Amino acid sequence: MLNIGILTSSRADFGIYEPLLKAMLNNSKINAKLIVFGTHMTELYGYSVRHIEKYSIPIIASFETAPANDSPSAITESMILTMQLMLPVWKEHKFDLLIALGDRYEMFAAVASTVPFNIRIAHIHGGETTLGAIDNALRHSISLMSSIHFTASEDYKKRVIELIGTDKSVYNTGALSVDNLVSMEFMQLDEIRKEFNLDLSKRSFLITMHPETIDYHSNENYANELIRALQSYPDIQQIVTMPNADTNGLIIRRLLQKYASECNNVILNENLGSRGYLSVMKYCDVIIGNSSSGFIEAAWFPKWVVNIGNRQKGRIRTKNIIDVPFSNHDIETAINHAIKNKVPKVEKIYGEGHAAINIINYISDEFGIN
Repeated sequence: MLNIGILTSSRADFGIYEPLLKAMLNNSKINAKLIVFGTHMTELYGYSVRHIEKYSIPIIASFETAPANDSPSAITESMILTMQLMLPVWKEHKFDLLIALGDRYEMFAAVASTVPFNIRIAHIHGGETTLGAIDNALRHSISLMSSIHFTASEDYKKRVIELIGTDKSVYNTGALSVDNLVSMEFMQLDEIRKEFNLDLSKRSFLITMHPETIDYHSNENYANELIRALQSYPDIQQIVTMPNADTNGLIIRRLLQKYASECNNVILNENLGSRGYLSVMKYCDVIIGNSSSGFIEAAWFPKWVVNIGNRQKGRIRTKNIIDVPFSNHDIETAINHAIKNKVPKVEKIYGEGHAAINIINYISDEFGIN
């Protein structure tokens, strides 16, 4: 039996992991365990460990490592704390493989702490590029520290091969998010109304603005430009999911809270959960902001995406994405186009919904347990 540890640091990565966790629970040759840290343990970001505890996979370690605030110093301190708290985990537990997903600074710190222990890492979602965020350097660093790679598309597989200098153990599995979408029993309108107090029979926007962590001094201005654009749509329900714990992100949070307090059509939500978020996306008219979910998940439906700024610059573009700068005029122009025009057909470049079983099969091949 393989002992596999799964690193999860936020609601975002755990939602993506879900189909893989379910597949592992049904595999008698895998003994999976969760290591929970980052914002999962923090009330400010929804205390999402409550959702994780519903699963049958044991949590062998959990600790709060979210930064005290959103300054560069606090984020660096959070990374140091993550590495320190991971040390006894690697001393006390033996893993055949650790799985790390994505590009967050917490995930980078956790993976970096394994290097002296020579623990084998499998990285999910390598090869992607986000030039407007420090995540870009962190993602590529995680890839370089990993020995197995599961990418979401063929283009991303090629990029990982270029980065690490070999095609050994690099696999295009497709995106786990597509597995979620293919298998999901979406919430019905009545269920969404009861659970989240949202009436999605109305025309609605789904909005997520995360900080730009390279040009982070401009985040206040960026948030104001977005809000100015959204103010032009007082008759459209605006569902805002709150930003990540990134550099200078609290100012965005405060401005969105002020905006919502002044407008009856704006609803804030800290954590809809994976099923809730994707169900809301299904019924919304336009996705607005700079979240990575505007790329893989929105392409599957497909939905119009008004992608703002540079955070996601470098990702593969599909025909449903409209790129604009943080300018209220440009954002309004893009939203108006999305409202008035049918969403174009989008090629399914992220797989057909078999990523979880592909990952397990490749892991089985790597360890010879078929």
